[in-house]
Amino acid sequence: MLGLMMDMPLLISSIATHAEKFHGGQEIVSVTADNPRHRYTYQECFGRARQLAGALENLGLDPGDRVATLCWNDYRHLEAYYGVSGAGLVCHTINPRLFPEQLVFIINHAEDRWIMTDVMFVPLLESLADKIRGVEGFIIMTDEAHMPKTSLRNIVCYETLLAAGSGDYAWPTFDERTASALCYTSGTTGNPKGVLYDHRSSLLHAYAAVAPDVFGLSSRDCVLPVVPLFHVSSWGTPYSMPMAGCKIVYPGPKMGDGQTLYELMDTENVTASLGVPTVWLALLKYCRESGKRLDKMQRAVSGGAAAPRSMIKEFRDVHGVEVRQGWGMTEMSPLGVTNTMKAGLEHLSDDEKLDLSVKAGRGIFGCEMRIVSDVGQELPWDGQAYGALQVRGPWVCSDYFKLNGSGGAHTDDGWFDTGDVATIDAEGFMAITDRTKDVIKSGGEWISSIELENTVMAHPGVAEAAVIGLPHPKWTERPLLVVVKADGAEVSGKELLEFYVGKVATWCIPNDVVFVDEIPHTATGKIKKIELRRQFADYQFPA
Repeated sequence: MLGLMMDMPLLISSIATHAEKFHGGQEIVSVTADNPRHRYTYQECFGRARQLAGALENLGLDPGDRVATLCWNDYRHLEAYYGVSGAGLVCHTINPRLFPEQLVFIINHAEDRWIMTDVMFVPLLESLADKIRGVEGFIIMTDEAHMPKTSLRNIVCYETLLAAGSGDYAWPTFDERTASALCYTSGTTGNPKGVLYDHRSSLLHAYAAVAPDVFGLSSRDCVLPVVPLFHVSSWGTPYSMPMAGCKIVYPGPKMGDGQTLYELMDTENVTASLGVPTVWLALLKYCRESGKRLDKMQRAVSGGAAAPRSMIKEFRDVHGVEVRQGWGMTEMSPLGVTNTMKAGLEHLSDDEKLDLSVKAGRGIFGCEMRIVSDVGQELPWDGQAYGALQVRGPWVCSDYFKLNGSGGAHTDDGWFDTGDVATIDAEGFMAITDRTKDVIKSGGEWISSIELENTVMAHPGVAEAAVIGLPHPKWTERPLLVVVKADGAEVSGKELLEFYVGKVATWCIPNDVVFVDEIPHTATGKIKKIELRRQFADYQFPA
């Protein structure tokens, strides 16, 4: 027997309709290339998104066609999220930091018909134009007064296109499993892989994100998403923020600038922000050097890489800001776990709470997880057993775009293999110990490079650190510590190795330290360990 409830499809456009009706006067503030502080309301935003949807239909686009975006975090990009997906098209967000050959591959693989681009990426697209002949035209995200001179074929001014759309456009209704957005992974070997989200998965993910133990969003919040809109849907915030009615502040191209972020947080009364550790370290550095305090901020959500214990402590003790670490993947929309204190753990000391806060977090409803051995046996949640981390849920991908089951990332019983190695404790807190391909196996024991990196980041002389495993004649592999010194710091390798004593097991301490000017990163800001291993392929540990 079926229940007698209304069968209403879960569509992204329904968020726009809700936000327009119940939070129409809420503000969206943006830094853009043509306006240092653009300001308007939800009502204006979603009215323009409807105009965009109508204008895209006038271009002859059909349901399911891909429209790409090559843009920063600002109000026009948010309009594109709703205008494209709401019309039944697929919003393909592209990371402009990818290598040119990767950009060419994903544009052609996605079969993008149009590309919406910020002015500053026009030269990049000009350099690729002959290799992306399937693209019919380019929408420049500005007004007529700021349109650039370009050799790109068939260019259209965004504001002019918008004006051609109808303000009376009505959002269409269709199956909630209709594809809504496309994002390609950048952390895999070989060509990037496309993850195709649908309306249902995006709404369920947004429902999870607003929960108190996840992002904890409400209409009383002002949120600054530093995590880019071009990377895994800015962690779902384009949907969760309007769903909750938050004030939104977008930093545009100033995402990595500590001073700009501070000024936006201070002047716009930001209560919550989301970003990767490198962004937070830059913000804290600015605050230290300028003597500023984050008096209005309440919580900083950190993901993309492990958050150093020292960073979490500085946010808490100096600024009174709670760091909520989280973990997920492009294939997971991306939320998998978030780290918030659980009932029954209030008795923990401040140091014990810090120890807990460096873990990735505990599971949220909608994403199951398990750890398994090399032979696929499920391992206990005791905080000690290490295993391959696998997940499943309604916002986890079931396959990659156009790969038809050949991606090799799913188990026979339907779980997605994340490629991470993890432990899960009795309270359900998961800790990533390494990527499967980065784990250090020394004398039959596993060493966590992430633990070694987090530990040494507490040293004031360290700006950034990475640990890689290299061949060793006796132990098979041993860890090498690669360090970028903090500005003006005078620190020796011997001092850093001694810093580990008493903090990690003696046999885990790296065998040596090398200092470098910079550590390579992927297009999404993660440490590129494959490049480090290539760089130090001929390195020999001292006797």
